[in-house]
Amino acid sequence: MIVIENVEKRFGETTVLKRINLNISEGEVVTILGSSGSGKSTLIRCINGLEALSGGSITVDGNDVSTKAGLAAARRRSATVFQLFNLYPHMTALENITLAPINVLKKPRAEAEARARELMKLVGLADLATAYPQRLSGGQRQRVGICRALAMDPRYLLLDEVTSALDPEMTGEVLDILAELARGGTTMLFVTHEVEFARRISSRIVFLEQGELIVDMPTERFFAEDGGFAVPRIRQFLTKMKKD
Repeated sequence: MIVIENVEKRFGETTVLKRINLNISEGEVVTILGSSGSGKSTLIRCINGLEALSGGSITVDGNDVSTKAGLAAARRRSATVFQLFNLYPHMTALENITLAPINVLKKPRAEAEARARELMKLVGLADLATAYPQRLSGGQRQRVGICRALAMDPRYLLLDEVTSALDPEMTGEVLDILAELARGGTTMLFVTHEVEFARRISSRIVFLEQGELIVDMPTERFFAEDGGFAVPRIRQFLTKMKKD
């Protein structure tokens, strides 16, 4: 379980996260919604240790991410897919996927490569193992990013606006992969603006507003007229997203 307790994050005088409390259990797909600047991506970066906490605590299966040993253990249990791919340009798709399993998990190269090829086949990239990132489309690069995360055999998959840099067709490709992972029971914490997709795959919806968690509801309840939609700020947000 990922346990987030009273988490605060400040950048100078600006408070970006304000006493966030949230739990994510294995098997859940929890989507974080909110307008730009609400703190969604910062929360993901705090979970994976890319941002230090200003207050509170985060544990991943009991491992405190604010300590060196705890963060190392947490990162062995979780993996992050970023919005801008972050692939190494001098490495092939296969090499990008196998780098961490070989160097962090100490898997034999043959085992890591076999798993990478299995994952690439799963996402429709079986013929592109030797391709470099510059030869791949945005959707293909993002699918390599997903494979790279899954190659670590994570209990938790953290997804930070993974479709924001993609065109509509590529977005559909990536969302189809994520929907399949959700159906297969992969635990995900998903930051997105894709409201209808969130509605389709999520167990719960969390809504952040100016760094505060104002709603944490089962998905069906979140979209109900007498549930999340009854909250004026959420109604405003959902109405605007529908128009867009």
